[in-house]
Amino acid sequence: MALRRVLILNYFFPPLGGAGALRGVTLVQRLPALGYQPVVVTGPGESFGRFSPQDDTLRALLGDVEVHRIATPEPPHGGTTRDRVDRLLARPGSWESWLREGFVATAREVADVDLVYADLGPDATAHAGVRVARERGVPLVIDMGDPWALDEMRVYPTAGHRRADRAGMRRAVTAADVVVMNTAEAASALRDAFPPLRDRTVLALPVGYDAADFAAPEPVRADDAFRIVHTGSFHTALGESLAASARRRALLGGGADQPVEVLTRSPVFLRRALDRVLAEHPELAGRIELHLAGPLTDADRRAVEGLDGVELLGYRSHDETIALIRSADLLFLPMQDLPTGHRARMVPCKGYEYLASGRPILAAMPDGDGREIFSRAEASTVVRPDDVDGMAAAITAEALRGTRRPSVAAQRGWLLAGLERAHLNRELARAFDGALASRPTDTTTAGPPALTGSTL
Repeated sequence: MALRRVLILNYFFPPLGGAGALRGVTLVQRLPALGYQPVVVTGPGESFGRFSPQDDTLRALLGDVEVHRIATPEPPHGGTTRDRVDRLLARPGSWESWLREGFVATAREVADVDLVYADLGPDATAHAGVRVARERGVPLVIDMGDPWALDEMRVYPTAGHRRADRAGMRRAVTAADVVVMNTAEAASALRDAFPPLRDRTVLALPVGYDAADFAAPEPVRADDAFRIVHTGSFHTALGESLAASARRRALLGGGADQPVEVLTRSPVFLRRALDRVLAEHPELAGRIELHLAGPLTDADRRAVEGLDGVELLGYRSHDETIALIRSADLLFLPMQDLPTGHRARMVPCKGYEYLASGRPILAAMPDGDGREIFSRAEASTVVRPDDVDGMAAAITAEALRGTRRPSVAAQRGWLLAGLERAHLNRELARAFDGALASRPTDTTTAGPPALTGSTL
């Protein structure tokens, strides 16, 4: 039986690295066994900043997958005068327009497909997906890493910017046959925000982890240091900027979809906890290490300046990052803070790899799906995002154990089963099946279509 062809729009694809690229790689690897031939449309693969690092080690994982890249040069990301005017007027910038039009034009070079899968990434991916699916006359599945305008980490300068972004999100998601969200909380918020989706398929499929990353034995350490590890990005600069502009935003009706404190998603409160631990337990001085792997801003560096035992490792390849995670004595997972009564709608991607590593975790999390998951995990301490006392107590308890805690991956097995990407990819393929089953069987095009004039 011939494989059905799925056209995947995904900007974050190798040689770009990071969580979005990893999820895309494992998906294209597994789709043929699930009845689908992946055809990827992506960008040139050039890094434009700390959220799209280069990771050439991922190229070898792709095999012979069909990849089409946008041919037009990638413009600067948000730095021009025109871009500043566009932001002021709540319009897509030149980079977003380039990506949307590039996806659409490049997709027209692809032969017959049965379904379009827009893997976000940038919001422009969803708008391009709507146009490509309409031109082809095939179903559309939109998969969000974060919940777009419903993401409390997306803080708007004015009420008009928030309304414009939500309207753009509504146009895209209500045109899709299936929408995939990262958490159950986000899926629920989506249905509440856009009532037409209550009769549509909305799934909650987390980013998850790849079991193959943890198949080898744990790395062996010969030192006796107590190693705290954080991987990925912090948001110290954003948190400081938002605090400084809070009054102006309040006057203009801006803000996020939920009231949020972003500074907790930084090393700031961990630093305060470590200072307290070392003041109360001077015998731990020289033994506690803090390893930070990922692109850091000047604000991130200032937050840990002067703290002994800090290793600023910069971006590391996926394999190096997994090895570092598995070498930890304690993994630190900070999140944004929300007031009582509000629930976070996302879980940081690295959190799933932290769980799979079997290492102890210190999770500083607000209420939401993530807090509930980590509260049930063996060897995981969950505190509020700004709870310096709780962080200090957790660090002290682990550091004074005397012996390195053995892996608890087996004890977390019941929790990890539903978070592994092989399982999640099967669920996504079932969603593809359902989207195709709901459409007439003769909608697949035999080749690139003519322009339809869609302007979404």
